Amino acid sequence: MREEIEIAKTHFEKILLEQLNRVDMLKNVDDWIDFSKIHPIIIGIIQGDGIGPEISVHAKKVLEFLLRSHLDGGKVQLRDIKGLTIENRAKVMKAIPDDVLEEIKKCHVLLKGPTTTPRKGDKWPNIESANVSMRRELDLFANVRPVKVLEKKIDWMFFRENTEGAYILGSKGINVTDDLSVDFKVITSQGSERIIRLAFEYAKNNDIKKVTVVTKANVLKTTDGKFLATAERIAKEYTEIEWDDWYIDIMTAKLIDPARQAQFRVIVSPNLYGDIMTDEAAQIQGGVGTAGSANIGKKYAMFEAIHGSAPRMVKEGRVKYADPSSIIKAGALLLHHIGMVELSKKLDMALDICTTFEKKISITGRNNGATGEEFTNYLINTLNDSNLSEKWKKYQ
Repeated sequence: MREEIEIAKTHFEKILLEQLNRVDMLKNVDDWIDFSKIHPIIIGIIQGDGIGPEISVHAKKVLEFLLRSHLDGGKVQLRDIKGLTIENRAKVMKAIPDDVLEEIKKCHVLLKGPTTTPRKGDKWPNIESANVSMRRELDLFANVRPVKVLEKKIDWMFFRENTEGAYILGSKGINVTDDLSVDFKVITSQGSERIIRLAFEYAKNNDIKKVTVVTKANVLKTTDGKFLATAERIAKEYTEIEWDDWYIDIMTAKLIDPARQAQFRVIVSPNLYGDIMTDEAAQIQGGVGTAGSANIGKKYAMFEAIHGSAPRMVKEGRVKYADPSSIIKAGALLLHHIGMVELSKKLDMALDICTTFEKKISITGRNNGATGEEFTNYLINTLNDSNLSEKWKKYQ
């Protein structure tokens, strides 16, 4: 027994040293990139695997339509990045193959299709999630996910910390004995501050008067306690913004409470809780296939659908019926991030019309609904309507 404890102590010591080095790096981060000074802005399109290549093609088509003048003028470049497939990753036993990571780092922003994360019982080796690895490699500390359901007066923006919490060491737990397994959770002052400050800054810049902080600080008093204490300190700098805090268990209940839903606006939390809440919120919106997300750092940013690679759809030959609206919504977030705010708003309006209001065609994921290509053509025709803004306002 003593030998097992010594092995576990050595393992934990290594983890602590890694995390202390990471804290030192967080104390010396770069300033935010200024996209107005970049020419050209390089947008990488990562196809991923499963249904990823199919829906990525549709999202790229929409971006090409919206950015045609910027592409022609050399302000923007689109680059296809292939190779982030489960087959390639398994071949080299890396979450992101070196040659793919090199191409990724040549881009400023990324639009990413879903990638397969192996789990126990799969035919694939136990490789780390490509998303988790990319967030760490590019320091994409903020996962930002909007959810909007107009008829329920829901207009939420989630800020989920991306690079620490329960996920940063998810593959570094230890089986001390056959009977005892231990995982680790990490919260830093620097990681907490930058995600919480980003949430408050978003609220301030968008004239939103409410920020909600979600933890389990009543139980996880040290790690979640640090996150909550950091929020309390930062909130004092934003006196015009009301803030409150909820525990994750009751928060998941309140998100589906009609009497409470409209009261939440900006929500910020550590990694695991944000993952849970945003999937629940996406389901309220219409399913995870309807939601896009942003992964933002000071130097790089990556935008993606929040759903997986849907291997069942591939196996059953239904790939062409996959819904591209989630990754297209991620494209709208990308446009906003690089300063093309009006194009982002235009795309959001067209998506509202096509998926919520008119719904002239619908995607079911099967042959009783539209294909992704048919939906994309419908969306582009809507974008091309000179009366788009008036049509959208009519539905408000």
